Amino acid sequence: MEQGSAREGARPAYAPGVFPHAPAERRIPEVRVPEQARTEQARGEHTHSEPPAPRAVQRHSVRGQILDALRAALVDGELVPGQVYSAPALGARFGVSATPVREAMQRLAVEGAVEVVPNRGFRVSERGPRELAELAEVRALIEVPVMLSLARTVPAHRWSVLRPLAEATVTAAAVGDRAAYAESDRAFHRAVLALSGNEQLVSVADELHRRSQWPLVSNPATRRADLLADASEHTALLDALIAQDLNVVQSLVREHFTGADG
Repeated sequence: MEQGSAREGARPAYAPGVFPHAPAERRIPEVRVPEQARTEQARGEHTHSEPPAPRAVQRHSVRGQILDALRAALVDGELVPGQVYSAPALGARFGVSATPVREAMQRLAVEGAVEVVPNRGFRVSERGPRELAELAEVRALIEVPVMLSLARTVPAHRWSVLRPLAEATVTAAAVGDRAAYAESDRAFHRAVLALSGNEQLVSVADELHRRSQWPLVSNPATRRADLLADASEHTALLDALIAQDLNVVQSLVREHFTGADG
C-alpha cells in the first residue's frame, strides 16, 4: 500500500552532492523564476510599472516549485536514502541559486524527510519497515472510524463527485508515474476526509500520508502493478461508501494502509 513497502532491487549509491539522473520520462524540469508582472494606469495617463514584488515573495514562489520537485524526487527514489546532497549542487541542477533549495530542504527536514548535515548539506532519511507499519497503524486509527461515520451519513451523490479523483490515481498508476500517483492519492484521501468538516483532522492525516509515501532505504522503487492495485482500491472504496456497506469500507481501508501506497 505505501510506496515504502519492501521491493526488490537496490538503487546504486551516488557521490555526495550529485543528484542522480531521473529516467527520461520523469526528468525533473528546470525551475525558472517568473518574470515580474506589470500593470498600466487607465484613462490614457502616463504608464508606470508597479513596484517590484518583495524578494521574499519571489523566493517563496521558487521555493514552492523546488519543494514540489524534491518531494517528487523522494517518492521516485531519485533522492537516495542515506545519501547527502548539497544545496549548491541541487540549485545548479534546477537552474536557481542555493537559497530556495536550502529553504525547501529545511522544510523537508521539519517533515522528517531529510536531516541537516552541518557544512555538507542534507541527508535523505533512512526508513525501515517498522516505521512504515507504525504510520499505517496511526492512519488506520484516524481514517477508519471517520470513513465509517461518513458512510452512514453522506449521501451517494456526494461520493459520486469524488469519482474523477479516484480515476486520476488509476491514470497515474497506469503509466507508472509514482510522483503523480502520490499526489493524486493524497488528493483523493483529503477529499474524502474533508467531508467530515474537520480541517485539523484533514491536515494531520495528510501529513501522515505524505510521510508514508517516502521509500524505504532497501527498495525505493514501486512497481506499476502495485500502483494499479492500490488505485483500484480507491474506486472500490467509493462503491462501498455509496452502497453504505460498512464491512467492506472497513476492510478496504485497513487493507489499503497495510498493502502499499494508499
